[in-house]
Amino acid sequence: MTTNALGIYEKALPQDLSWRETFELTHDLGFNFLEFSIDESDQRLARLDWTRQQRQEFRDLMWATKTRINNLMLSGHRRFPLGSADPQIRQQALTMMQKAIDLCVDLGIHNIQMAGYDVYYEEKTASSREYFVENLTKCVHMAAQKNIMLSIETMDDPFINNLTKIKHYHDLVKSPWLQAYPDLGNLSAWPNQDVAAEIENQIDTICAIHLKDSQKVTATSPGQFKNVSFGQGCVDFAGLLRLLVRLDYHGSFTIEMWAGENGASDALEQVKAAKQFFTNLFDQVGIEQEKVR
Repeated sequence: MTTNALGIYEKALPQDLSWRETFELTHDLGFNFLEFSIDESDQRLARLDWTRQQRQEFRDLMWATKTRINNLMLSGHRRFPLGSADPQIRQQALTMMQKAIDLCVDLGIHNIQMAGYDVYYEEKTASSREYFVENLTKCVHMAAQKNIMLSIETMDDPFINNLTKIKHYHDLVKSPWLQAYPDLGNLSAWPNQDVAAEIENQIDTICAIHLKDSQKVTATSPGQFKNVSFGQGCVDFAGLLRLLVRLDYHGSFTIEMWAGENGASDALEQVKAAKQFFTNLFDQVGIEQEKVR
């Protein structure tokens, strides 16, 4: 038996709510935390420049509603990648990271999930990989100064699509402030990948986990990495969660879904169904969810 916190991704919830309503809903649905997004949209990137008063009001709402944020999901590096051929974009990527770290300090968030791309919209080259390594090292040094963890997500992209690759960059940087944030859907979608062995071999690098389903990449299909209904994809959730119990994993889980961002009229019902899906699995494999206070 392990005890783990269970959170919900911000984009799963209806998007027309105030922050107070979002936090109250997160708590009322029985989640321990909300996962906060800084994606590539201008709207969410603007959060990096919140004023002191805005940060205080946001933090006070978390306290008042008894809802915390465990992770900041920094997918904005898709637009401004660390490995870009453009030096101005690389500088923007570093500036973005410093702002994200400072925002985490102010809001009491302890972990930044990084997207494991060297570049996303540009051509991948040996130079893009080298720029990524150079700037990843700078990011980790920035985070270490503020005691903020950086964790690389296993991606829908072959650049970093398993835990062994994350461990390689972890060993290059040589810092306890860089760890792994595996996505069970992304891990499972790639062919010829022993997901259970990946988790077993790299369990000491894992600080948080995304719960998401997916469809396999094959010779005739690019796979599907988003918007696959839980239980309808290729992820063996029961087996992988049972494995994590055996490995005594006590980190957090986040249900990652996009019902609210997709504008689904039944977004709330989809989240409730996903919560029940994993509650049933937790009971089956021996995971006790942290008590919601």
